[in-house]
Amino acid sequence: MNGSWVSVCKELLAETDVGISAVVGFPLGASATRVKAHEAAAAVDDGATEIDMVMPIGAVLEGRYGVLMYDVSAVVRAVEGAAIVKVILETGYLDDVQKAEACRVAEAAGAHYVKTSTGFGAGGATVEDVLLMRGAVTSAIGVKASGGIRDAETAVRMLRAGANRLGTSAGVAIVSGRSSGAAPASSRGEGPEASLQY
Repeated sequence: MNGSWVSVCKELLAETDVGISAVVGFPLGASATRVKAHEAAAAVDDGATEIDMVMPIGAVLEGRYGVLMYDVSAVVRAVEGAAIVKVILETGYLDDVQKAEACRVAEAAGAHYVKTSTGFGAGGATVEDVLLMRGAVTSAIGVKASGGIRDAETAVRMLRAGANRLGTSAGVAIVSGRSSGAAPASSRGEGPEASLQY
């Protein structure tokens, strides 16, 4: 969720063990690094325990991986010890070489997860991307498949490909074995995302 809602969710979830994840630089990844770091720190101050940051997609498309390293490192440092950081690649815009290198840089910068997509960009999670991402990082960090996962069959395929987490707005449909019947992620933004961890 956007940072402005974190304190509201913290209050509503006070009697539960549900964690709160906030997005940073969402959905384009084009915010200044110092803004992303501040946004992440503010979300943690308000109660977030996880940060999903969108990487600087343009920099990666241009091969400027040093910008990606700086961006992720700044967010990781801003929340160090207080929240995990997931780096959203927005895989629909990248080729396989860019995806793999972005994963390696994100891990080197201290990220805890690499994540396929926001659900707002071109395409969503694919088995091929999850396999590629899992192979690009070590077992020390996780892979989160997100975008277009709306039924149990798709969820299982993502997990078998190496995803540790699934981001979906169809959690009830998935755990009950039904399809949500939602429109493709490429034609709409994913709704509020639940994170299913296995």
